[in-house]
Amino acid sequence: MEIKEDKMNIDCSDSSLYGLPTEAHSPKYLEAYCKSVQNPIAFWQELGHLLDWDRPWDQVLDNSNSPFTKWYVGGYLNACYNAIDRHILAGRGDKVALIHDSPLTNVVRKVTYQELYEQVLQLAGGLAKMGVTKGDRVVIYMPLIPETIIAMLAIVRLGAVHSVVFGGFAARELCSRIEHVEPKLVIAANAGVEPGRVVPYLDILHSAINMSRWKPPQRNIIFMREQVVLDKLDDNADILWDAVLAMSDPNEPVACVPIEANDPLYILYTSGTTDKPKGVLRTIGGHLVALMYTLKMIYGIQPGDTWWAASDMGWVVGHSYICYGPLCLGATSVMYEGKPDRTPDPGQYFRIIDQHKVCSIFSVPTSFRVIRRADPEIKYGKQYSLKSLRAIFIAGEHCDYETKAWIHKTFKVPVLNHWWQTETGSAITATCLGFQQNLNPPMYSTGLPLVGYDVKILKKDGSEAAPTELGRIVLKLPLPPGNMASLYRNDELYRKLYFQKFPGYYDTMDAGYKDERGYIFVTARDDDVINVAGHRLSTSSLEDAVLRHPDVVDVAVFGVPEATKGQVPLCLYIPVDNCKKTDAKLSTEIITLIREVVGPIAAFRLITSVNNLPRTRSGKTMRKAMADFARNERVVLPATIDDASVFVEIRRALQHLGYAMTAPDPIVAKLLD
Repeated sequence: MEIKEDKMNIDCSDSSLYGLPTEAHSPKYLEAYCKSVQNPIAFWQELGHLLDWDRPWDQVLDNSNSPFTKWYVGGYLNACYNAIDRHILAGRGDKVALIHDSPLTNVVRKVTYQELYEQVLQLAGGLAKMGVTKGDRVVIYMPLIPETIIAMLAIVRLGAVHSVVFGGFAARELCSRIEHVEPKLVIAANAGVEPGRVVPYLDILHSAINMSRWKPPQRNIIFMREQVVLDKLDDNADILWDAVLAMSDPNEPVACVPIEANDPLYILYTSGTTDKPKGVLRTIGGHLVALMYTLKMIYGIQPGDTWWAASDMGWVVGHSYICYGPLCLGATSVMYEGKPDRTPDPGQYFRIIDQHKVCSIFSVPTSFRVIRRADPEIKYGKQYSLKSLRAIFIAGEHCDYETKAWIHKTFKVPVLNHWWQTETGSAITATCLGFQQNLNPPMYSTGLPLVGYDVKILKKDGSEAAPTELGRIVLKLPLPPGNMASLYRNDELYRKLYFQKFPGYYDTMDAGYKDERGYIFVTARDDDVINVAGHRLSTSSLEDAVLRHPDVVDVAVFGVPEATKGQVPLCLYIPVDNCKKTDAKLSTEIITLIREVVGPIAAFRLITSVNNLPRTRSGKTMRKAMADFARNERVVLPATIDDASVFVEIRRALQHLGYAMTAPDPIVAKLLD
């Protein structure tokens, strides 16, 4: 059934229909939110004009084939034009688009919109000569350098589709993505840099293609990082980036190819150990609208501001808020190729804010825990000015109160937690600077529902949970613009995985609750909720309590089997570097603390210290892997794990507590058929 625009009476005075009492929230937010859920067509019709269109849309919303919702149907545009060309035409070409700050290579490089335009134009011309056309797929395997964004924009300028693979992924992981996406060619750097080592991207790429059932018909384009290492190319398999640029005819610049708003912009594979790759398919029109709107309304960024999303182009944050969001808006985006503490010291976050006059930061809590652990008194950071900074936004994992309080005390700006997923492409809940919301939301909250999201908390039977009652977080359909359109080449899995369990809703697979004022609390992935003698406890609440101890800098709590209670929590914690207490004494103090804060109901007795916890490269703690390992199950670690050798110590710690006694050694995910 075709959805047509209609005139609806929007009653924002009764926002309590959505669990948002009028007296508790900003009128500006309530007006926008109510309009977005009561009349999404009118709301998104207006916001569509944030972009430049080659041809306007015929229909704002087509939900006739739910959950495969379409936005701005019939509208044609180009992502590269909106990210670069229109700024050049508006006379803003001299503004800085990208700042590449790389202490790993001793480089600070600023790229203006004009320079970005010229580089993209050349690469797009070369790609066109190599046969890349509208609808083709191109894999990108590169580190966090401006050339990665140049490659992305050159590809979409031609109407082709990019699939960025996190730089440094093992050959088998890269191979699985090449086989699934079937690219016309691969664009790669010859090397990446990590503290103390060079990652041989070129060798990894050659190994991946050699073992792949799909052979890209064109040669690999290799960007040579000469300041890192010089490699010899295989002339039959590779061609230099500069040689491809030279193919471009300056007298015939490549024009932007208009594509329909619901055609693909990119494919991004999520990490995991499933038997088939899970490629999130993102379409262009609604996504770019959502990014421009959220960058302004959530993060308070305006054209010309300097913004830093401390992530990587291989993750969704990099796509949304290092590349497309800030560039479409006309802001300056920082690309930091380094670590919070080791490149060369824990003062780098402070230096970047001061040197580049950063207005807002987006990072994971783990980065700040690392800085706190390495330099608790901020001896390195004190020399830098933080006057330009307005706010810090955190996401990607649960942020405990102690860490959040330390960030606020140290950086002296609001620290705002928000929640989103690779699948959604931008935030579901947030505290928004642009809506004049209360910048002191309830402790542990991830904020209020963003415009377009009707967030519900459901019980297992599908009925709605009461305020503060823990349940599954779901989003009422249709989803707003910017969400994934499907899983690449797997519509069936898309429908089954996200929409089958709760018909009419998108299943986030996260657990949480909503309070009386409508604030959302994301407690954990639903499988991180443990059941102790019939009582459901969130691992994040237990971790928050542990981190109240001043001698603990990081922690992971997960459920393990127990004969009487069914499940009990097991805690592995990292003490501060200068801790003088024995493991036994500190563990006893933590147990006492948990009894005071949570109560004896937690049955909290299994606890010991470790030096490190297993994490993915994006900073997420791998609780489920540790829980499975404790149960003596075979654990397949995703290729995104930062250091698999950590499990040697994890085994020792778990066996000390009586678990993982016969667990086989974990293995890193290989290419699975």
